[in-house]
Amino acid sequence: AVAVLAARPVDGVPCLVVPDPLAALQALARGAYARSPEPLTVGVTGSSGKTSTKDLLAQVLGGFGPTLAPQGSFNNELGLPLTALRRTEETRFAALEYSARGVGHIAFLCGLVAPHVAVVLNVGSAHVGEFGGRPRIALAKGELVEAARTAVVLNADDPLVLAMRERTDRPVTTFGTGADADVRASDVDLDDSGRAGFRLETAWGSADVRLQVHGEHQVSNALATAAAVLAGGVTTDVARVAELLSGATAQSRWRMEVVERPDGVTVVNDAYNANPESMRAALKTLAVMSRGKARRTIAVLGHMAELGADTRDAHMDLGRFAVRLDLGQLVVVGPLAGGIHAGAVLEGSWGDESVHVPDVETAVELLRREVAPGDVVLVKASRSAGLERVAAALLEPPVPGPAPVGGAP
Repeated sequence: AVAVLAARPVDGVPCLVVPDPLAALQALARGAYARSPEPLTVGVTGSSGKTSTKDLLAQVLGGFGPTLAPQGSFNNELGLPLTALRRTEETRFAALEYSARGVGHIAFLCGLVAPHVAVVLNVGSAHVGEFGGRPRIALAKGELVEAARTAVVLNADDPLVLAMRERTDRPVTTFGTGADADVRASDVDLDDSGRAGFRLETAWGSADVRLQVHGEHQVSNALATAAAVLAGGVTTDVARVAELLSGATAQSRWRMEVVERPDGVTVVNDAYNANPESMRAALKTLAVMSRGKARRTIAVLGHMAELGADTRDAHMDLGRFAVRLDLGQLVVVGPLAGGIHAGAVLEGSWGDESVHVPDVETAVELLRREVAPGDVVLVKASRSAGLERVAAALLEPPVPGPAPVGGAP
């Protein structure tokens, strides 16, 4: 940095003093990003999967030219302008996230950087308490569609998303599992690590994909990526798109990060955030990872935040869902997550199959005693639960015990 943008002078460094530093930063970003030649910009929004899709998209676009993408989830009124200011004269493409905490937020972000291609992944339950219902979430997410300059990509499997085609006069390309989707997957299969393979079928051609990222839900993210690249006119070479998707890896921490310990324990750290839909997707992936090798599965779950009036029912439903997947053990962490344990007990789990512990420290102590070589452990919760500390503790080297009296034999 060569100077500080601030509301008051800062001793010892060059300063640009402005009444509102954030507004000034946004104005700088708007002007800098729009200078010619402007990169082809793909904007992604949705209740879940934004960052994973952005990461796939950035790697696929990167196969066709220099690509700008945010680090992690820089997707709000601060993160988006900071990302926009990183563009250079060489930048040909950009993969950006657009988040919202209410109606009007995405429209504001689009006033800073309007996407050429708008991608809407889904309308789920994330932040439903803040929005006041899924129709309000759909209203907010659809602001990205209204701002699209070239093309729109919509999830044909989500009725609230598909209805957004009425909010634009730009060409619409759909993706999904049904035969009516423009970009779709057939012959989907999962390997024992939960990684999906499928046949990518499009109007431009077909090709096989074998993803390196974990979870069947990543198929939808990959379809959205392919649809955006094809509809945006980046390429019509479906085989090349499939090749790039097959080579893409996880880029953002605490999102289905899979690490295998030397003793064969697999830790799946998905603790960055959680909502009912993403929780189910992660649990299904965990169940798949036990196939073939008969590995014990342990789900360590914390609360899901910002669900409003749906909070109790959503947590209880999740507990029931976990039991139906026949997981080996459920460890529920924290008082706000108690509904998960209650739902599991009501579904028929009891005793040690479902354990409710008060905090992260107790969870770590329990898991250090119970986890055995070959186990697969999923850690997932909303960010405020702090369960990334559980995953980190599971990956720490074991602390050696005291040496026996008289020294080693």
